[in-house]
Amino acid sequence: MFISFEGVDGSGKSTQAKLLAQKLIDMGYDVVLTREPGGSIGAEEIRALVLEGDPDRWSAETELLLFTAARRDHLEKTIRPALKAGKIVICDRFADSTRVYQGTTRGDLLARVNALHETMIGVEPDMTILVDIDPKLGLSRAKSRQTVEERFEDFGLEMQIKMRAAFLDLAQAETRFELIDGAQEIDQVFENIIDTVLPRLENAHRSQA
Repeated sequence: MFISFEGVDGSGKSTQAKLLAQKLIDMGYDVVLTREPGGSIGAEEIRALVLEGDPDRWSAETELLLFTAARRDHLEKTIRPALKAGKIVICDRFADSTRVYQGTTRGDLLARVNALHETMIGVEPDMTILVDIDPKLGLSRAKSRQTVEERFEDFGLEMQIKMRAAFLDLAQAETRFELIDGAQEIDQVFENIIDTVLPRLENAHRSQA
């Protein structure tokens, strides 16, 4: 099963992805926790290019090509081999982030994003958990981390607001999405995620049996 986590910057999705991975491991599942951009040696190198530096370092079109190249390497080296081996893959961001960041928020490129995804990736998660949070709170959390990977946070609150709206639009359009309130305490958010994931996981295993 392929599970992705999505959300605006600072939503807490990375923390929740790690908690879910550990919970499933404790339950006896074979789990691969990965992330985008990144998740393979080549993709991690591209990650540094797109997440660090000045906000205007790349155009939205160039970002789309870089993210797609990273995703292709990630798919070949990490995701497909894990799924083929019967493992659960939990990915912190996937193609929906590109649809939101480059396809909708940074430019009117959604048709190009989807066409390139269909041609070069051709894979969607079985389930996508959208951790939803007020963009102002999310941006405050993200900036408080004070890392070098703040290029997208540096675009400011207006972009985060647009991103949230775009994520919610995707969640309404795609049945694989599960919307989780990320403004709650970490433990409550995780409990909601577990209550959502386990039934789907059990159904998937029954259908394969």
